[in-house]
Amino acid sequence: MNNFTFYSPTYFAFGKGQEVNAGKYIKRFGGSKVLLHYGGGSVVRSGLLDRVCQALDADQIPYVKLGGVKPNPRSGLVYEGIDVCRKEGVDFILAIGGGSAIDSAKAIAMGVCYDGDFWDFYCGKAAPKAALPVGTILTIAAAGSEGSGDSVITLEDGMLKRGAGSEHIRPKFSILNPELTQTLPAYQTAAGATDICAHVCERYFTNTKEVEITDRLCEAVLQTMIKETPRVIADPNNYDARANIMWAGMVAHNNIVGVGRDQDWNSHGIEHELSALYDVAHGAGLAVVMPNWMEYVMDHDINRFCQFATRVFHLDMDFANPRNTAMAGINAFRRWLRSIGMPLTFAELGAKAEDIPKLVETFGIGDGETGGFVHLNKDDITNIYELCSRETIPGL
Repeated sequence: MNNFTFYSPTYFAFGKGQEVNAGKYIKRFGGSKVLLHYGGGSVVRSGLLDRVCQALDADQIPYVKLGGVKPNPRSGLVYEGIDVCRKEGVDFILAIGGGSAIDSAKAIAMGVCYDGDFWDFYCGKAAPKAALPVGTILTIAAAGSEGSGDSVITLEDGMLKRGAGSEHIRPKFSILNPELTQTLPAYQTAAGATDICAHVCERYFTNTKEVEITDRLCEAVLQTMIKETPRVIADPNNYDARANIMWAGMVAHNNIVGVGRDQDWNSHGIEHELSALYDVAHGAGLAVVMPNWMEYVMDHDINRFCQFATRVFHLDMDFANPRNTAMAGINAFRRWLRSIGMPLTFAELGAKAEDIPKLVETFGIGDGETGGFVHLNKDDITNIYELCSRETIPGL
């Protein structure tokens, strides 16, 4: 196990009706004027935005609203939010929604406290030294942004999707009410579940040895998702299954399952180009990319993929030919993704094989390499996209 530091100070309020306490938590963490940042659709239709506004009114906390966050959140709204916060004297941002609203709020929070272009943080030109405090009210279990110091934004000039990370943007508090996820369409629920599994897998496939505790934590989260996701697809109002998934989403990405071990994140990087170009759901893109990345790199460490197959999917070990076990585990993962309604190929996602050169170009590694578990160059990235573009998948 590697040396590590771990600090995760977010205050979580979990359970039914917790959103009515938003004003109390804002005051607890020093907020006196709030930007409410959200998408606009279900948050408004469900009455959640009104309930939050009523809670803030009751606690005499002034606020301004900025809706319009889209999936794969855009830079244009971030610039608008920075201007609004500065003009209105906002000192706290409350994101209401899923990972897109939260990531956009985090970008605004950094940008308000910075004299330059907030995009500097996302292209590696600068690191944030301060940010406005952020709180969240989560409405979809997926990105894990409610408990992480990470944010992903798409720059509209060139449609580049990039991430930034800082302890300054880890939320001060997050309100997690599983009831708020019960109205989600099945496809969004499944895409969110896939994202959660991908966050775990990016950490699980590691070159670090002797990491049994985090291996077992990763496997527990994956098994929880395998069990609970079909339950909520079948019964969207299953509160207990929703609750397990919502907490799993946070655990998957606040890094408790990733400490002390090298991590990869190539699958996320490869997928970001798909969702930037085609505006597909991030989880759906990961459903296509992740198993094909696994297939491409599995020979790097067959034993780890056998462990994935036997511990997560309870498959029998083929000691005479371990590669059979590794491949069976990957296909078991594919079958589970298919069972919850996720795409497995470019065609199902709406992506095109002829766009592969553009995807590789915008990935932006040039003649370099990227990754942690296996270092990939642009030829490797091309090969993985080509696996994704197959019309049929052998073994399924």
